[in-house]
Amino acid sequence: MVSTTNLTGSGTADSDVLKCFINNTNATDEKKNNFGSKNTISNRKREFPLGSSFRQITAAIIANLGTINTGLTMGFSTMAIPQLTKNKNGSIIITNEEASWVASLSPVGTQCGCILSACLTDSLGRKRTLLLTYLPAILGWIIIAVAPTIEWMYIGRILTGLSSGMVGAPSRVYTAEVTQPHLRGFLSGLASIGASFGVAFEYLIGSIYDWRTLAWISSFIPILSVCTTFLLPESPLWLVSSGQKHKCFNSLKKLRGSTCDVRHEVNILVEFSERHHSNATLTTKEKLRIIFQSSTLKPFFILITYFSIYQFSGSNPLIFYTVCILDDYRIKEENQYLLTVISGIMRLIFTVFGCILMFHIGRRPLTFVSTIGCGITMFILAIYGLLSENWKEKGTEPIALWIPILSIYLFVVVTSVGYLIVPWVMIGELYPTEVRGVVGGLTTALCYFFIFVAVKTYPILRNWLSVYGPFFIYGAISLLGTIFIYVYLPETKDKTLQEIEEYFSGNKQTKILIETKKKPIVIKTKITANVV
Repeated sequence: MVSTTNLTGSGTADSDVLKCFINNTNATDEKKNNFGSKNTISNRKREFPLGSSFRQITAAIIANLGTINTGLTMGFSTMAIPQLTKNKNGSIIITNEEASWVASLSPVGTQCGCILSACLTDSLGRKRTLLLTYLPAILGWIIIAVAPTIEWMYIGRILTGLSSGMVGAPSRVYTAEVTQPHLRGFLSGLASIGASFGVAFEYLIGSIYDWRTLAWISSFIPILSVCTTFLLPESPLWLVSSGQKHKCFNSLKKLRGSTCDVRHEVNILVEFSERHHSNATLTTKEKLRIIFQSSTLKPFFILITYFSIYQFSGSNPLIFYTVCILDDYRIKEENQYLLTVISGIMRLIFTVFGCILMFHIGRRPLTFVSTIGCGITMFILAIYGLLSENWKEKGTEPIALWIPILSIYLFVVVTSVGYLIVPWVMIGELYPTEVRGVVGGLTTALCYFFIFVAVKTYPILRNWLSVYGPFFIYGAISLLGTIFIYVYLPETKDKTLQEIEEYFSGNKQTKILIETKKKPIVIKTKITANVV
């Protein structure tokens, strides 16, 4: 059994010793400079040993447990709306208009949660913000479970959405900051895996139990998240940026393991913080100045455009209305829930597969799989929908029903390996340390605004343009998005956060490194896990 004591255990570092090794390392670098070597973060950033993979993976999993609630919130409407509209539960009956609000109100709460966490992540720290995010989810699920009227369900949906928005930025930022580059690509995708697991779990349980029981079961996840988050150390990068250098040393020792020498890594974080004046106590004016610098605006423009392409390619309307869409395509009612559960399981499997692929081939190739794949599958679904409408008008039974089912499943696959992972990972990678929480929260808020618009407008588009109309629009947006991705999206595989920030700041040396995809040398040391 592998011991996790050091991950959560307490310990004190001698600040004088810390200052001593920082000064000694800086002195060595100054000697190198005398021989004409340019002393930049890019030249030295990864000359430190690799820490315990087990500890980093454990910390990342705990930090991302709360993202499961995001999937639960998204999947709930798919399973609950058919019960509520068809009076299968006998307590609350809703109209189609009310059903659209049940589906779309959670993204409204999510937007508010993103803005709230943006204010808290940099000021309170990543860990304390994570702890606060789970409280609205617990309350929201309980309210839904006991809701006497549809209005109470609206409140519960907003609260669960609020929690989903609050957890997005701190979980991804924390994961990016506590993991080393060789693990960060895969582990940063855990948030997407968590969301996919939540959707699959909600589909599975919702196909067995009524929506009230489903809500009670869903409340267990945020409760578990609260209990485990207490075990995490604070992000070492946030500790340095807030002036708590000695605590940074302790945090890294817990995350890397007692056998890993973290002194040089701490030194790099300290130097980077000093060079870029990272400080969690920056004034509003100073933060605004950083926000309007190219190192922030460029990645913000890229990610917002990426998210708009992703959300208006049809991904979330399909998640929120899976059963209803299958019904529109005249799939037998007894098969609709089974097919929905299968789609949720496929989303989970291929999200994990996508994270593994991202570890090996990077962000850009997976994004192209999504933009092109989603466009093609949406057009196939739209064309079949057009034919299905003609058959319906003529009173003819639909043929080849496997085509829309296969199209939906292929859409789930190509969405899961790219769209569902890459932009979320990049929230924790692309923004400067000083405003990563604020701008990351703002980015997530805008993303969920896009989700709200997409989910709320799908029934409207369906009524205006028939069953097939929305899918033609989604397919066109996704295919056109390929051009933008090709031109503007950088590859961040195997790059440290400092390299990425310097790339957007205009550092020519780092820009060449990223654009040519050259890999700096990593010095590996043998790490032995503590076994009891």
